[in-house]
Amino acid sequence: MIYLGIDIGKRHHEAGLINESGNPIGKTIRFANSKKGSEKLLTFLNQHQVTPENCACGMEATGHYWLSLFSFLHQLGYKVTSFNPMQSDALRNFYIRKTKTDIKDAYLIAQVIRIDSPEATPFVQEDLLQLRHLERLRYALVDQSSDVKRKIIALLDQVFPEYEQVFSDVFGLSSTEILLNFTLPEDLLDIDTDKLADVLYRVSKGRYGITRARWKAEQLKESAQNTFGISIGTEGFKMQIHLLLEQIALFEKQLAQIEKELKELSDRQHHYLTTITGVNDVTAAVLLGEVGSIDRFEHPKQLVAFAGLDASVHQSGEFNGSKTKLSKRGSPYLRRAIWQAAFVASFKDPALSLYYQKLRERGKAHGTAVGAVARKLTHYICHFKRSKALCNSPSNQ
Repeated sequence: MIYLGIDIGKRHHEAGLINESGNPIGKTIRFANSKKGSEKLLTFLNQHQVTPENCACGMEATGHYWLSLFSFLHQLGYKVTSFNPMQSDALRNFYIRKTKTDIKDAYLIAQVIRIDSPEATPFVQEDLLQLRHLERLRYALVDQSSDVKRKIIALLDQVFPEYEQVFSDVFGLSSTEILLNFTLPEDLLDIDTDKLADVLYRVSKGRYGITRARWKAEQLKESAQNTFGISIGTEGFKMQIHLLLEQIALFEKQLAQIEKELKELSDRQHHYLTTITGVNDVTAAVLLGEVGSIDRFEHPKQLVAFAGLDASVHQSGEFNGSKTKLSKRGSPYLRRAIWQAAFVASFKDPALSLYYQKLRERGKAHGTAVGAVARKLTHYICHFKRSKALCNSPSNQ
């Protein structure tokens, strides 16, 4: 058996071959991350009589740079395993001299494949690949939107610190309309109370009745009258708030578009994940995109570890650490989705909420209890995806 190790880079990759005894076969080859580079690799393999039948390939899942080469080798019929760089780091740390070069890394990766004999990484379906990219983009936009909102709050704290006390949701429809049209305290003081009440009544689409809209308008004007905000350079603050609110509006438009596409793609998988309490359409899309084929995991505990929801253990000799934390070594996107679902399930699912309450009664902290619910929920998800009655995806048939 021949083992091919490939050190992944952005522009170039380094490939090396070893035999069953772990000895190098010839020299390594450096090739570009391009079609021409892949042809160079193929020529190199042919020169050493390497075929899909006598070779196992391995590469680190470095960023997204490995995907094209993984797809190329997979289409040729090679058994290819992509693994976490921490696995090769563990073997590198075994050696006293922790030398790191592209050439040595290529052989090191080949040694990981030879020693560990891992299963081949399944090729991701086109729909699942799209799901993965879109749900990760969604998380990025959500985080950017949250960051922009924090900036707006910081600006309001300086020019109108009392504003947050008037609206329960600073970024709701009514509040956003006020901030866009009457950003500063002096803007609110310049408008008639009745006109301001009409604006609130109209924008809230009847959620504010006439009486409540009037009361809210009076509350705004009173806060503006007694504000302790700064009164210099306010036009600059006003401009910043307007521009940032426009960014939030763009984020919300893009998020709505992404979430619509996520639902369409996930529905094509014929899953029933949304029947689990706490799992909505977006969460289901993340689960499908991040997990891919459930056949990768022989036991639910492996899925728990993949999500980074397993506890890190500290033990040496007779010492056993009493405080444990989540390992957080798996997919951060999957962990985030399951944690959010577990938070909902902790209060709304009959069985899981009872489990949560029992943990709290035993003195467990809220976060610890939610983490336990998240692990149990991951077991549910694993069983749901394994069940042919609940997941009739073409990839699992």
